[in-house]
Amino acid sequence: MTLKQLVARVTDKERFSSIEAYVEFARSFLDYVLGNIQATIVSQNEPHYHFWQYRKEGHFNVSRPFNSELMLTHDNCETELAEFVGLLTCIKEPRSDTPEHRQRLSRCIYSLQQTIGIALDALPAGQSNQARKINGDLFERLIRLLLVRVGVDCTSGTVSVPVVVDGKVECSMSFQHDLIVKGGEFVKTIGSVKTSSKDRLGKIFVDKFLLQKLTDKEVPHVAIFLNDVQRKKTANPQQYGVSTTFLPGPFKAFTLKINPLDGIYYCDLRPNMRTDPLLQRHIRTIDHFFFGDIWSLINRDAVVAKLEPTADAAP
Repeated sequence: MTLKQLVARVTDKERFSSIEAYVEFARSFLDYVLGNIQATIVSQNEPHYHFWQYRKEGHFNVSRPFNSELMLTHDNCETELAEFVGLLTCIKEPRSDTPEHRQRLSRCIYSLQQTIGIALDALPAGQSNQARKINGDLFERLIRLLLVRVGVDCTSGTVSVPVVVDGKVECSMSFQHDLIVKGGEFVKTIGSVKTSSKDRLGKIFVDKFLLQKLTDKEVPHVAIFLNDVQRKKTANPQQYGVSTTFLPGPFKAFTLKINPLDGIYYCDLRPNMRTDPLLQRHIRTIDHFFFGDIWSLINRDAVVAKLEPTADAAP
C-alpha cells in the first residue's frame, strides 16, 4: 500500500469500525515503513524515542516521537497482533494475567494508535488541526471497541443527571464524556480518553467533583492517555529531542485539593510517573485497567442517569 493510500484510509474514520480494522491498518503501515522512510531519527535527550522522516510523498515531514521499546515492528507485528486479538477474548481468566500478556496488551494498544498518528503526520502542515481531531477520535473509539470486546457495556455521549433539592427535581445537568461504562440505566464509570493530558487535566477532576456534588454519589472517574511526549527542536536544526506535556504540579494540586481520580492510565509512562511517590500511587500503565481495575470499578456503586449516546459511540 502506498503512503497516499494509507493517508486516504486513515483520514476516513468510518473505516475504523472494528478492532480488526485497526489491526489491518497497523500491519499495512508497518509494512510501508520498511524501506520507504527517508530516515529514522533518534532523540538526542531520550534515545529510546525515535522519529521517522518521510520522503517527498510525505512532504519530508518528521513524525511525532514514538517509543521504540513499545512500538511493534514489521517483523513482529503479525504474531503480536494476532496474539493480542486472541487475548481479548479471555482477558478475565486468571491464567491470562501474565507479565508477557500485560506487555503485549500495552505494546499493541500503543502501536495501533501510534501508527495512526504517524500516518497522519504525512499530511501537509496546513491540515495539522484535522489530523489532531482524527487522531483523538480514533483513540477514543479504539478504547471503547476494546472494552466492548472484553465484555464491558460502554458508549460515549452525554450523561444527564437530575439535580434534587429537598426531594424535588429542580433541573438537570449534562456532561459530555468520551467513555461511559453502563449497567442498564446505571452509570458505573466515567472516563476521559485522550492522546495526551495537555490542557485537559483540570476538566476531568472538576467533572468528577461536580457529578459527586449533584448526585451525592461518588461515581468512579478514570483517565486514559496514550503518552505525554512531543517533538522538541534542538540547537542543531537537523536533530530532535522530546519534551513532556505532562504537568506534575497541577496534577498534584487537583489530586490533593479537589479529589483524586479512580485511575489514570498510560500506554507510555513518563519517568517521573515511575519515581515520584504521589504520581506512582495514582498513575499506572494501561494493562492495569484492562486486567483488573475496570472489573472492580464496575462493581462499585452507580448512579441512575439519562444517557444520550453520540453517533460515534462504539461499536
